[in-house]
Amino acid sequence: MTTATFLSHRASQTGDSITMAISALAQQMKKEGKPVIGFSAGEPDFQTPLPIQEAGIRAIRDGKTTYTAASGIPELKAAICNKLLADNQLSYQPNQVVVSCGAKQSIYNAIMATVDPGDDVIVPTPYWVSYPDQIGLAGGRSVLVHTDESTAFKMTPAQLTAAITPKTKLVILNSPSNPTGSVYTRQELTALAKVIVEHRLLVISDEIYEKLIYSDEGHVSIAQISPEVKALTIVINGVSKSYAMTGWRIGYAAANPVIADAMGKIQSHTTSNPTTPSQWASVQALTGGDDELNAMKTAFHARRDEMVKRLNDIPGLPTLLPDGAFYAFPNISALIGKRSPSGVITDSATCCQRLLEDVYVACVPGIGFGADSFIRLSYATSMAAIEEGVTRMAQWVGSLTP
Repeated sequence: MTTATFLSHRASQTGDSITMAISALAQQMKKEGKPVIGFSAGEPDFQTPLPIQEAGIRAIRDGKTTYTAASGIPELKAAICNKLLADNQLSYQPNQVVVSCGAKQSIYNAIMATVDPGDDVIVPTPYWVSYPDQIGLAGGRSVLVHTDESTAFKMTPAQLTAAITPKTKLVILNSPSNPTGSVYTRQELTALAKVIVEHRLLVISDEIYEKLIYSDEGHVSIAQISPEVKALTIVINGVSKSYAMTGWRIGYAAANPVIADAMGKIQSHTTSNPTTPSQWASVQALTGGDDELNAMKTAFHARRDEMVKRLNDIPGLPTLLPDGAFYAFPNISALIGKRSPSGVITDSATCCQRLLEDVYVACVPGIGFGADSFIRLSYATSMAAIEEGVTRMAQWVGSLTP
């Protein structure tokens, strides 16, 4: 009997996060002295704002280091309710909010609370890497809906309707999107909400990049469209991306009381409460103003414009201008079958491998997002790194041979 035979089916069917794997390889090459430019990380390159840091330190010094209620401290729940009302015109009570160890755990709790073995979950592609694996861990089946540049990587009502089966339980929406940066408009969400309400489907609305939108319309949550769709929606958000707090591990969900209660129970038997000082730091993040956030957003906006312009200047790397988040998602179809100094490019994984080996540029393969004709580049890095990295990419693409 091999060690692998001791694993459960769910463990053996769960893959590694391809984004984490690429970041780890790039970091190892940097330690070896290679001049790696990293476009793979999914986190801001800014420090957590000082007032938030100080709030966390103050909590530690004040002895706020013990267990809290599993679903979060009352002060943070109140701040989240106030934020949802002020920013999104969504009214929730504290018993409808569950604070977790990052938005990833919030999504996992939501899936575990709503999806039974055999249930279908509709997931537009490209998707965030963990959705299908989390659905699989709950025994559900991912029903993938293909989107592309023709709809700015957004699912249409017709596509949603066509994907619904008698077993469909849930739809996952991610706006702004990781990896594409696409943002659903109010009109687009209204059309999707009509289908969702008609078929009585639940929705997980992953809004973790909400504050990082560069278009005039700004963010709209599908829960804002009507009371009927709000009752069916689990809103996911957090402080990681907006306030440069990825390592603090605080996310949250807001949902109808029955689902929120179930999510809280699941969390009470897994992690219990999220880190106590991090919760107090998050109170400061949500109540202390957005000056640092706005400065970070301005920098991202400029970086986005520069990166996408430079990518579109490279023959064979067409790239849509993303409306949100901090990712560019170039189409590499024209590169497939060509040869680089380190070998033939056969798919998105080998494309990223060749880029890293040949010119020390770290990107993430689109296959991890269900889109093998693309690669993801993060512009959560300096303007100098963007200029140097994309210059290397341009020279590399120019060197490819048939």
